Amino acid sequence: MFDGGELRLVLLTLLEEQPRHGYDLIREIEERTGGSYAPSPGVVYPTLTMLDEMGHIDEVKEEGARKRFAITDAGKAFLAEKREEVDALLERLALVGEREGRSAGGAPIKRAMMGLGMALRDTLGAARGNPELVHDVAAIIDEAARKIERLDR
Repeated sequence: MFDGGELRLVLLTLLEEQPRHGYDLIREIEERTGGSYAPSPGVVYPTLTMLDEMGHIDEVKEEGARKRFAITDAGKAFLAEKREEVDALLERLALVGEREGRSAGGAPIKRAMMGLGMALRDTLGAARGNPELVHDVAAIIDEAARKIERLDR
């Protein structure tokens, strides 16, 4: 949906609205497109690193593993220079969202699956050499699957 430069502008715009974690940025883009598009973590996180190295964003210091970022004055100035392009990108997001219908289909499920995938990746790294943790995670996933199967259709 976006080339690298366009994604940088979209991420900066979202960070201008409020400080966010990488996953929050992914989720917000997905929400704005009605669930039809969510950039992959493999694209978003390197872009955030680049924006940080350019001085357009800074990490907000807080506890926990996730990094939250905020736009800098340099980032705001850069966005101001690119305002016409930014407005066009936001319009594109809005049009896709309208076309897909914000409440349509499985967007919340897709978002939740993405969150689960990220949590699993984080946990699997910690689970090496910890079979009890592996079994606990598997039990939680099995329980969720059983509950979903029992939902009224």
